Amino acid sequence: MITYQSGEALGALGDRTRRAIFARLAEGPRAVGELAGELPISRPAVSQHLKVLKDAGLVSERAAGTRRIYRLNPVGVGALRDQLDLFWNRALAAYKDAVEQPTEERS
Repeated sequence: MITYQSGEALGALGDRTRRAIFARLAEGPRAVGELAGELPISRPAVSQHLKVLKDAGLVSERAAGTRRIYRLNPVGVGALRDQLDLFWNRALAAYKDAVEQPTEERS
């Protein structure tokens, strides 16, 4: 079973190549060979990046004969979105509080 690892998801997406893989998987499931054909990296490198995304709970896989088909894990992506929404809402609330303070309190 794939689980979401909140601390690892943002870190996993901190890499440009993993973000590119993530974006392609958002378009639909793909095999390693397909991803390697779309990116300027080797199949082994794609596999390593997919492992990081899978360990972070953002990607899942299924066997299709001798190939592995990768797709986004909706539970992990949803949890990541919840985490980002929480962060964004806190940042907006703090900004609102700062803006609404009387001018003499801000200086």
